Amino acid sequence: MDLDRHDFKLDELIGRIQENDHRLVALQVPEGLKMQALEMMDEIETASSAKVVLAADPCYGACDLVHDKMQMMGVELVAHMGHSQMNIESGMPTQFIDVTYDGDPDLAPVIPMLNKHLAIAKGRMENQNVDDDLSEEEAKERFMDAVGRMTPLKDTKLGLVGSIQHLHLLPDFHDRLEKAGYDVTIPMGGARLTFPGQVLGCNYSGDDDTIGHYLFLGSGDFHPIGLVLHTGKPLAMLDPYSGDAIEMSFERIERILRQRSGLIMSSMDANRFGILIGEKPGQMRRTLALRMKRLLEKHGKKGYLLALEHVGPELIDFYPVDAFVNTACPRIAIDDAVRYAKPLITPYELEVALGEKKWEMGYQFDEIP
Repeated sequence: MDLDRHDFKLDELIGRIQENDHRLVALQVPEGLKMQALEMMDEIETASSAKVVLAADPCYGACDLVHDKMQMMGVELVAHMGHSQMNIESGMPTQFIDVTYDGDPDLAPVIPMLNKHLAIAKGRMENQNVDDDLSEEEAKERFMDAVGRMTPLKDTKLGLVGSIQHLHLLPDFHDRLEKAGYDVTIPMGGARLTFPGQVLGCNYSGDDDTIGHYLFLGSGDFHPIGLVLHTGKPLAMLDPYSGDAIEMSFERIERILRQRSGLIMSSMDANRFGILIGEKPGQMRRTLALRMKRLLEKHGKKGYLLALEHVGPELIDFYPVDAFVNTACPRIAIDDAVRYAKPLITPYELEVALGEKKWEMGYQFDEIP
């Protein structure tokens, strides 16, 4: 990443610090920007009378706030960089700074992928009959359906989305894609999402049945994997940093779903479950965890509620349970499953394992609304 082409909006932050005569402020930044943190601290302290403390623990998103710790330290303002505010109470004065990147990738490399995906969406529109009279094996195969033919489509629009650093590019790319012949929409999600076209690792609520395929502006495959798992729709990625165009392959998604299927099956005979509750403000789903405990009791199984701020194999693998149900960040179970010695499944996957949900309904991504 060319950090010189990022706008960290420090002038706005420094202005607020000066206006309120703050003496101690905290800076919280995501991992990819920490290399620039000390330089930002120098700039803030030089331009104001404040001292800056860096919240140096890993930061996984706007759900991962450190305000209780910072209040104990006497901090008056937290500057949370690189994420947008969620529908959670921060507990103290906070400035969310949506860092932007000055990029302008060429559309040409991604056009063949978009044409291919549009053809898939049109084919899906023409073949929407669902046969519910399936054998167990056929139902499991439908569970693996990586292109989401289960949910009927009403249209084949191109959904244009991105990570927060690149959302300012979406209006221009909308017009360029429309000129290239695509019917484009920039979806607006629910309360957890601040901007049109925004997606999070835990929330893709902007999706609807008029969108047949997606273009994601951003780098890495974290958001694309979640979006395809959630929507079951083809997706192409265009990286504003490198200009590269990449397809989120159905083969990769199918590998993930086969892994999920295997974990569900290995949990069917489990009797003792650890139910993980996230202590981070935007990940705490106590009600869901309690519902999972009651569901296990209904089926004659035991569930133990385990609350953690950070979830890792070294913190839970030693418990004498057969499997874990994750109600913290949904991506822990999806992205980190191979790190754990015991099955780590989502609440939906537990329902499938217990027979409360059916395979043939297709995969359901665990989303925090």
